Amino acid sequence: MGQSRGPETRQFSVTSDGDRLDKYLAGACPDLSRSQIQKLIRTGDVRVNGTIVRPSARLKKQDLVEVTITPAGPVVIVPEEIPFEVVYESKDIIVIDKPAGLTVYPGAGHTSHTLVNALLKRFPDLEVFGNSLRPGIVHRLDKDTSGLMVIARNETARQDLINQFKLRSVVKGYMVLVRGKLMPGTGAIEASLGRDPANRQRMAVVSSGRPARTDYRVVKYIQGCSLIEAFISTGRTHQIRVHFAAIGFPIVGDAVYGFKTDLLHRQFLHSFYLRFKPPGSTEPLTFKSDLPEDLKTVLHRLTLRSA
Repeated sequence: MGQSRGPETRQFSVTSDGDRLDKYLAGACPDLSRSQIQKLIRTGDVRVNGTIVRPSARLKKQDLVEVTITPAGPVVIVPEEIPFEVVYESKDIIVIDKPAGLTVYPGAGHTSHTLVNALLKRFPDLEVFGNSLRPGIVHRLDKDTSGLMVIARNETARQDLINQFKLRSVVKGYMVLVRGKLMPGTGAIEASLGRDPANRQRMAVVSSGRPARTDYRVVKYIQGCSLIEAFISTGRTHQIRVHFAAIGFPIVGDAVYGFKTDLLHRQFLHSFYLRFKPPGSTEPLTFKSDLPEDLKTVLHRLTLRSA
């Protein structure tokens, strides 16, 4: 699957003073290497408020940074035999259970071993519509998050699902294990999220961020941890991970916002519930997914420790 793409322009509004331009872009564009960023600045493809500046230029709050990226050539996405479970399929949609460790779609310099490669192998018809790098993709899960996703099989279905996500009518539920005894047992976390001013590769609770809400219910307490069902209608980047860390209950195994553990090598986060209306229907479909074996093993080991 190959397609020649034109230049891509990215715009960023700076939210705080002080960052060097090159350091800022390293956080704002994590898919670009530092050498790529330096080259873009040198060739004048990066402008601050419309002006070409040096990599060491200090940014100020409300500066507008524009980055123009011209692909070197056609991007080729090769179908790959990668195992994943198909939960449901129709002429319009596919519902899958994504395994942990699988990135959803390709990025710059990373065009293999993604869910898109696997989808194109199983469903070649996806190649004929939509974004060449994200055919059928209407939402995503982090690489190390497992669970349910819906994929569109045609443009009509894609637009319908995108609209449902925009209207926040899609219900997404996650099973989460956090450190600590979260009380009360039910509640909601409402906090705006945006790029962390101190580390642009992370997200954080920031007053200038985008509104986000996470509703939760504790399923059980186990060995100093809380097993939680969390539901979101806003799909901000790393939303659940940042929200629980922000209130002092980081997700077990989340090395970015929480802590590493010998119990598992990824965050305990699984998309177990998905409800939406299939395109052209007024009746919603509901899907549920059991915890994968690695997360079941964590709970079993914690149960043994508490015995």
